[in-house]
Amino acid sequence: MRDTIDNSAAGSKAAQQAIARWLLVCCALVFAMVVLGGVTRLTGSGLSIAEWRLIMDILPPMTDAEWQRVFEVYQQTPEFIKVNSDMDLQGFKGIFWLEYLHRLLGRLLGMAFLLPMLYFVARKFITAKQLPWYLLMLALGGAQGLIGKVMVESGQVDTPHVSPYRLAAHLAAAFAVYAMMYWRALSLLRPVAGGSRHRWYGRTVALTVLIGVTILSGAFVAGLKAGLIYNTFPMMGVYWIPPGLMALEPGWRNIFENMTTVQFDHRLLAISTFAMVLFYWWRARNAGFPARAAKARNALLHTAVLQVGLGIATLLLQVPTALAVIHQAVAMLLFTVALFMLHDLRKVPM
Repeated sequence: MRDTIDNSAAGSKAAQQAIARWLLVCCALVFAMVVLGGVTRLTGSGLSIAEWRLIMDILPPMTDAEWQRVFEVYQQTPEFIKVNSDMDLQGFKGIFWLEYLHRLLGRLLGMAFLLPMLYFVARKFITAKQLPWYLLMLALGGAQGLIGKVMVESGQVDTPHVSPYRLAAHLAAAFAVYAMMYWRALSLLRPVAGGSRHRWYGRTVALTVLIGVTILSGAFVAGLKAGLIYNTFPMMGVYWIPPGLMALEPGWRNIFENMTTVQFDHRLLAISTFAMVLFYWWRARNAGFPARAAKARNALLHTAVLQVGLGIATLLLQVPTALAVIHQAVAMLLFTVALFMLHDLRKVPM
């Protein structure tokens, strides 16, 4: 994404700061959406609402009759029939509220992006040349919501489990729109007229991509609930390389659908990413980073250490909800730090 700023009304410092603040607020909402989505999934609340009414569902059930109607709809779903058949109305309310809040936050995020964008366009803070990037963010955010709808529907047909492919796509779209908004906000807050890319920019891109791939592999672990097997570390049970890694045919399915392989791959990616962060930090200490990038480099190391510790603890303790949610939140924080460092290295003043 280009980050040049027009020398017009959109180029004024006040306009840039206003747009940047708006984008950072939207980033915070996306961050909250990802964390709340993790809570919803881990508490078994994600399939509690079996209807999709974009306007009507802004308000929760307000009467006993409406609560009973919504519960009866849930009683027709595979999750109730196969998992929660003994659940009463009070138990249903317990899982309903988290999914309701997750969807409500998604609607709030959509409005928090759309309405200020229209205002900034009307004030010419966003020019016609810049508008396509904001429309792309809006479209990607809408697609992320649509993927979430399709993801939930995948668990309401035959089996009470969402598709891990759709869960990964849902998370990837959230990270993509988050990255676009965050990058643009940084560009508006710290415009650089000249300069050139730092010689470590390419290596930082590679490290950021590796972090993203590792996070995406975690979505498949979550989707398959693969964290509930082999709750030992560093070995998987009594194995360094467990049996059954290629049990499915064709072979590529094991990467995405085999619980053992998915956990093994996530472990391998996580350890490799951690090792690369350590190597990167060590080699880049004397690489002449700008002051902010140097601080981000140190923050990347500290965050990676925390993330690995959380991941191991989450595994050993058999995925307690609180630890798993913090692990997901810190993953996004690690990605954010990498983006911040990458942005500072894209243009180093001469």
